[in-house]
Amino acid sequence: MKFLKFISIIIMSMFYIGVGIGHFIMPEKFLIIIPKSFPFPFFLVYASGFFEIIFGALLLFKKFRFFASIGLILLLIAVFPANIFLYLDEFARQAYGGVSKNQALVRMFFQMPLILIAYWHSKEFFSRWFNYFGVIISIPTILYFLWILF
Repeated sequence: MKFLKFISIIIMSMFYIGVGIGHFIMPEKFLIIIPKSFPFPFFLVYASGFFEIIFGALLLFKKFRFFASIGLILLLIAVFPANIFLYLDEFARQAYGGVSKNQALVRMFFQMPLILIAYWHSKEFFSRWFNYFGVIISIPTILYFLWILF
């Protein structure tokens, strides 16, 4: 079980670092999904990318894993309005690559497994059942995000 959790930590770390770098390489892709009522959209894109990189990297170190996990949970909650906006705004979905409303809805609901996975990564020891649960939700979540990236 520890090995599967470790693999999940590495994959999620690389995912967060990669997406965070994407905020700096292609900020316009992320600007599209920021709700129009939010001030300073460029700052929000760069700040969220910065924290994805930092927390993703810190996740790799056992000493910082708890803080990285809590940071990721807070970040996932903070960026949730972008997922709602993507679901609600047809122009944003088209500009984001022709994402359908159903695809945006599925993407929106994957925030909760991401939060639960970050929580699972936050501590070394959990009950056996929560460890099974962590593995079970990690597999489809990782596969889903690999699918949308490629």
